[in-house]
Amino acid sequence: MTTSVRAPRRPHFWETYAPGTPYAARDLRALRDGLGREPGSVPAMRPLHRTPLPDIARPGEPVPAAYAAEHATLTLFGFHQPPSRPSVHQAGAGLGTACRRLHRTGAMSGKALDRRVTAAATAQDLDELLWHLRGLVPLLRDAGIGLDYTRLLHDLRSWLGTGHGRTIRAWGLQYTDRAGTQTSSPNGGPATAIPDGEGSPYWVTFDPQRAETGAELAALRSGLGREAGTVPAMWPFHRARVSPAAQEAGFLGRGLAAEHAVLTLFGLHQQARREPMHAAGTSPGAACRRLLHLVGADKAGEEAMTRRVGQLLTSADGEELCWHLRGLVPLLRGAAIGLDYTRLRDDLLRWDDARHPEQQARIRSRWDRDFRIGAPTGQG
Repeated sequence: MTTSVRAPRRPHFWETYAPGTPYAARDLRALRDGLGREPGSVPAMRPLHRTPLPDIARPGEPVPAAYAAEHATLTLFGFHQPPSRPSVHQAGAGLGTACRRLHRTGAMSGKALDRRVTAAATAQDLDELLWHLRGLVPLLRDAGIGLDYTRLLHDLRSWLGTGHGRTIRAWGLQYTDRAGTQTSSPNGGPATAIPDGEGSPYWVTFDPQRAETGAELAALRSGLGREAGTVPAMWPFHRARVSPAAQEAGFLGRGLAAEHAVLTLFGLHQQARREPMHAAGTSPGAACRRLLHLVGADKAGEEAMTRRVGQLLTSADGEELCWHLRGLVPLLRGAAIGLDYTRLRDDLLRWDDARHPEQQARIRSRWDRDFRIGAPTGQG
């Protein structure tokens, strides 16, 4: 019986690049020649690839996505790398992390950089994404900030495949540093604090008198029905902390998912209201009871509201619960009835907690009691 031994991975060009070595300058020129060119169309680049290109590709047929991603990564590295300086490939520095470091240097305004990062994260195809990355790379080069090109290659391959959302979420978590890993500036000095009321939920600090509130609420509503962390317009409003490993991998945790859901509901609830719709102590059950009393519904109306509350209470998971809440919130908005969004976030976080399934039953019981008696209950 024989066993096959897998050959070790051949290092990528950027992993072995060193200035002053034979052909280093020539190879960088070859990479820069590939900017804006079709993958596989630059003969001088082919020896620098590690992904094989099929020899029997038909004319006009696109190259494999893995090859296209490597072509893009090589050209960006060639554009980033100054010929006579150490390699700009820096292991562990994801795209979002590198842009966060650029943000901290103050080399450009935060809003201008935010727009550039958002443009890259919302690109519709690889060509558009590369166009935006080609605008970011010179800024990183001038600031002396490196990038993990092996990770970028992985990100581009995932972005082109089934991991698109996870890649965008990883960039966003890194850029906003939700793990709190950036404790110093790239030059070794103290890092600036993460802005925008770190630690305080947006709905708690919301001020309807601010001129920016309309645009902010629209950004929150743009996340309705979308996966948490994949909406760049919402990145500044997240406060949920994640682990460093989750930040690097773009893992979707329950905390981020619950916060995303509540932010979108608050954006829908607060729309066109001058008074804050975050009302401490008001559960969905209590809000439904107040709505019933306010509209003065007859028996049929009371039965309809009871069915609506029943839909909330019998939701099988958090996704179904949020669906029913999206139907309830416009009714509460029209009647100027608020919700306790901090408590709602905590309830959503516990609704699908497989480690403590009894929590869901407690939440259901509390909401049901609130609806029956028309007042919020305790912290059970």
